[in-house]
Amino acid sequence: MEHRSLILLGLLMGQSQHGYQINEFIERNLSTVTDMKKPTAYATLDKLNQKGYIDIQLEQEGNRPTRKVYSINESGRNYFYQLLLDNLSSAESVNYQGDIGLMFIDFLPIDKAIAALKERLKKNKKLIDLFNQTPTHGIRTGVNLAVKHKITMLEAEVAFLENNIHHLLHSD
Repeated sequence: MEHRSLILLGLLMGQSQHGYQINEFIERNLSTVTDMKKPTAYATLDKLNQKGYIDIQLEQEGNRPTRKVYSINESGRNYFYQLLLDNLSSAESVNYQGDIGLMFIDFLPIDKAIAALKERLKKNKKLIDLFNQTPTHGIRTGVNLAVKHKITMLEAEVAFLENNIHHLLHSD
């Protein structure tokens, strides 16, 4: 839950927002760093409120249904900074699902294994192209850093695949 709390508190650091705004921003702008769905976001917001990190105000606009507006409070800012420092200073052990296939690659005929790796290589290059099209953010460089990190990790995967496809093609 900590990474979800970090995302939600970070979004509230800029301004108070209602749930729809938060979820739209996550869906539109943060899908590369989180797979958080709307029900999870709302549940996490409720937990953050119960723990005293955010405040909720009810807002009524015209004939529209009442909606909750979420705001970070002083306790929430302190918790956000704690989560942020913990996140930035942590080392991650990343589990790539593709490594499972690599573990069992010896069970495939070499030509099928190489074809599959070439397809994986092609898809990773497309992802790099997609991330390279991400517009840069001027005021806050953090988004730029996150995108650059994704690109760097994908470039490492491309180099790994190219090296090992070459190795498999020339190993006899």
